[in-house]
Amino acid sequence: MTEKEKRSRGELYDANYNPEIGKELLECKDKCFRYNQILPSHEEERHTAMEAILGKTGKQFTINAPFWCDFGYNIEVGENFYANHGCVILDGAKVTFGDNVFVAPNCGFHTAGHPLDIEQRNQGLEYAYPITIGDNVWIGAGVTVLPGVTIGNNAVIGAGSVVNRDIPDGVVAAGNPCRVIRRITDEDREKYKIRH
Repeated sequence: MTEKEKRSRGELYDANYNPEIGKELLECKDKCFRYNQILPSHEEERHTAMEAILGKTGKQFTINAPFWCDFGYNIEVGENFYANHGCVILDGAKVTFGDNVFVAPNCGFHTAGHPLDIEQRNQGLEYAYPITIGDNVWIGAGVTVLPGVTIGNNAVIGAGSVVNRDIPDGVVAAGNPCRVIRRITDEDREKYKIRH
């Protein structure tokens, strides 16, 4: 079994010394570096460069530089995806974003983890578990999403949260560790209603 096959099965794999994985990692880092050098006003060039990095995109998406990821091909973003400056996606496993997802600055989505056992860790072994973000999700500034987490549709994650467990649909969740604070209600819809 190859190291990539082990990775896709959620098993420990050689993340540091495997030549195939190392080559893919460097190729993606070069693409990210080039993307981060494109002038913000060159929107079409930025769009084309990001499509060459990510595995799948909607037609409408915006990702502000700087942006970094490990492989790119494991990342899927839906329609109207927006990621502000400083987004980092460590996509050893699949990272999927639904439609209308808004990611505030300096957020990280980390599928990779390392063994607690020092000998395994020093061998360069790690694991990767997928992350799934539903539709209509707002991720506040400085949020970290850890391996294996699913965030449900219509959820809001408060700034600075560390999300280490699944979050259900339609809630506000925040904290370290992130926990559900309350459900989003009809009253929330009225709070910021534009009055004419």
